[in-house]
Amino acid sequence: MDRTTARPRSTAHQAPRATCARPAPRARRVLAAPVALAVGAVLCTGTALAGCSSTVNKATSQATSVLSAAQSVASQAASAASAANSAVQSGASQAGSAASAAASAANSLASGFDSGSAVASAQSAVSSAFASVTSGLDGSGDVTVGQVSFGSDGRAQATVTVTNHQSQAQSYTVRVDFKDASGNLLDTTALTVDSVQPGQSSTATARSHRTLTGTVNASVAGALRY
Repeated sequence: MDRTTARPRSTAHQAPRATCARPAPRARRVLAAPVALAVGAVLCTGTALAGCSSTVNKATSQATSVLSAAQSVASQAASAASAANSAVQSGASQAGSAASAAASAANSLASGFDSGSAVASAQSAVSSAFASVTSGLDGSGDVTVGQVSFGSDGRAQATVTVTNHQSQAQSYTVRVDFKDASGNLLDTTALTVDSVQPGQSSTATARSHRTLTGTVNASVAGALRY
């Protein structure tokens, strides 16, 4: 019988040592290839993005320049159009002024040519009207005339007021002269106001025979009551 003393076995469980399996060389090459491809793709993408950004910046700068030039051209065109419009309006205004001046000069010449004979004709008509009144008495004190205005036809007109201060009804033939600011006779007319009752007033309108311009004053040149 072997009396060799048996060593007691340890009952404690010993954890196995962790071992890191090293990949085989071929496995390392297989893993490195996708990584390299990924890195290359990232680098290419970055380069492409950088190039694209540069292109976009250049395009944006060119578009801005084109827009600025277009705005400048549009502004110049608007200024030219405004200047042309002003020139047209100025020319039209000058033409209108010239036409007005020509018409005024023509009217002035015509008026000057006819004024002498027109006044003489009007005076003759007034004389005939007064000559037709028989047994008439001076009634100038009963007649007044207002301010001159102008009708749509350009003729001078003024309101004549007759007041009968007599005890019986009276009729009046009145002469009204139209004169300029210097007192020159421009026209004259006669009008009749019939049957003004005692103490009452009646009105009538004296009108020139032709168109008068400028300052015109009216005055009672004579009146007969009957």
